[in-house]
Amino acid sequence: MPIFRLDQRLLFPPPEAAEADGLLAVGGDLSPERLLLAYSMGIFPWFSEGQPILWHSPDPRFVLEADAIHVPRSLEKRLRRGEYEVRFDTAFSEVLRACGEADRPGQGGTWITSGMVEAYERLFELGFAHSAEAWRDGELVGGLYGVSLGGAYFGESMFATAPDASKCAFVVLARTLATWGIPLIDCQVRTDHLARFGAEDWPREEFLAALEGALAAPTRRGRWRVPRGA
Repeated sequence: MPIFRLDQRLLFPPPEAAEADGLLAVGGDLSPERLLLAYSMGIFPWFSEGQPILWHSPDPRFVLEADAIHVPRSLEKRLRRGEYEVRFDTAFSEVLRACGEADRPGQGGTWITSGMVEAYERLFELGFAHSAEAWRDGELVGGLYGVSLGGAYFGESMFATAPDASKCAFVVLARTLATWGIPLIDCQVRTDHLARFGAEDWPREEFLAALEGALAAPTRRGRWRVPRGA
């Protein structure tokens, strides 16, 4: 199939037109309007410094249902001990930059380019992007960030500098999303890390149908806070 080249018009080809590896289109920009349109269609940007903007819609899609998260016993004990204080949206830019600086075996560099940082900071300011953070003794030691639309949360990246810090933040986030009526967590592509929480490969057709249903719900826009007792 051809790779579509985007121009200044605010549109994307249908996700089903993606290559076998998920690559759908190249070009365009990282404006909030284009990013929100992309996520609403099951498309996300993923590219490295020096490359043009690359847009993807993989098949299968790696998905976790928030109310079905599996928490290993050892991690549940760590959560109950309160080793980390989990917060939402208090250090979004710091989480974003820490994800970009995290060492990831087998990856030569990061997809969180300076342009991506600026783009997601704009989405945060507009109330569509959110971080979940793990703090210990006043220090940020782990977290993740993503975008939320309707009943879907699109996870982007996570980091940790202390044992299980990002995992604790993720569990609190998933459980909170479930109580808020945001059941669909898009994990994009398979990782062993998220598979342990119960994320599964969904055919793209199934994911897009679930996404369409999720987007019928109102978007919980603005700064998020961890509910008391979470």
